[in-house]
Formats: sequence, C-alpha cells, structure tokens
Amino acid sequence: MPDVAEVLQMRGVGVVRDGATLLDEIDWDVEPDERWVILGANGAGKTTLLRVASTRLFPTRGVVHVLGDRLGAVDVFELRPRIGLSSVALGERIPARETVTDVVLTASYGMVGRWRERYDAHDEARAEAVLQQVGCAHLRDRTYGTLSEGERKRAQIARALMTDPELLLLDEPAAGLDLGGREDLVSRLATLAADPMAPTTVLVTHHVEEIPAAFTHAMLLRGGGVVASGALHDVMTEAALSETFGLSLALEYRDGRFTARARM
Repeated sequence: MPDVAEVLQMRGVGVVRDGATLLDEIDWDVEPDERWVILGANGAGKTTLLRVASTRLFPTRGVVHVLGDRLGAVDVFELRPRIGLSSVALGERIPARETVTDVVLTASYGMVGRWRERYDAHDEARAEAVLQQVGCAHLRDRTYGTLSEGERKRAQIARALMTDPELLLLDEPAAGLDLGGREDLVSRLATLAADPMAPTTVLVTHHVEEIPAAFTHAMLLRGGGVVASGALHDVMTEAALSETFGLSLALEYRDGRFTARARM
C-alpha cells in the first residue's frame, strides 16, 4: 500500500501496445503540494504516463495507486472527478458551438457537451471563479469554436479546475501557441503553482522554456524509460537533458526559467 499522503505511486509500471513498449519499469512517487514537469522528445512516453495517471489507461504490468486507491481495484468513474485533466485529445472533443461557461460547467458531470443536466448556483459560481483564475472570464459567453488557440487552452485548464481536483494533469498545454500566448500561459501556470491551495500538478512538455516558475520536481523520459527523476534542480542538468534528447545541449537558468540550445 502507498503512503496515505501520496497522490500518485507507481511501481514497475510498463505499457506495451501492439508489441511496442511505451513505458518500461516506471517507479514514481508524487506527494501533495509537489509540482512536476515531465520532459522528453516525441515518443518518449510522456502522454502515455499521463494517461495512466489519469486512470484513462491501465498498465500492462506494475502497480499504480492514484489518490490512495489502486488502479484496477477501484471504480475509476468515482475517482476521475478528483482528477483535473487538460489534453489535446479532450480539447478535440469539445463541441465548437459550446459556450465557454458550459465547457467548464460540464466537467461537474464528467461530460463533454451540455445536454439536459441542471447546474445550481454553486456550480455556476465555481465556473465563474475558475474562469477568473485563468484570465478568461470575459470569454464566458463566447463559443469554443470562436476562440484562439491560447484562449482554448485557458478554457480547458479552467474546465480541469472546475471540480476542485486533488490532482491536476496538463498534457502539453502550450502546444500550438505563439510566443505571446505561450508566455501568458506559462505565467498563469506559475501563479497557480505558487498558490498553496492549488492541487498537486503534473505538466507534460517537450520544451524546458515551458516549465513555469514554482515547479518543484521533474522526470526526464527517453524511449519509455526514466533518465532522471526527482527535485527539479537535481534533475535538470546538461548531462541528463542531453541524454534525454540525444543531443549535446547547453542549459541556462535565469529568473526562475530554463532555456536550452544545442552546443555548436
């Protein structure tokens, strides 16, 4: 059994699909108040790892505990409302004609697309609060299909926060954003990460520049395996990052942010 204080625990986790090993022997412990970034190249296993953590994918082998419950021995439909998730796959399922308010509200029922369900004043107040938190309350009456990519990302994060989750999982939230949109989003995520009342957070990205200030831990993945994992500044070294991406990299840290470039 995991320590009751742990939000996530994985032991010997592997995922094999169609003969391909997507994750291999993953050991991982995430405790309350930690903010994790998962880094790696395309195909490293980042999204697969997040799908396991979100209970959307069961591992081929190994043991996973999420919020104290063992995956495979718990009703995931009862567990999922305690997990906030923002991902490209989820974003693609949101109807273009849905208002931003309804995009957020429907998270209360774990739905995508409003139907005939009813929401009370508490739900509506919560939706307004999280829209304010991520800086898109002014978009509340806009339809999702009219939003810019950056606005859609913020609406998705507001949706992920709607149920006041204990665990927040963000899969490449800055993907597809221009420089201004990326910097705005990273700044908002840094503010969220610094809030002691915010949920334990795991963010997946390809780019060190997208690691918000106030993040505390990192895991580097390559080929489905762990290159390094632990406290952020112990893990984020030039040697580990170069091994992760298979390229000699120079790494800099300034004003709470990382940058990386290839060595010439």
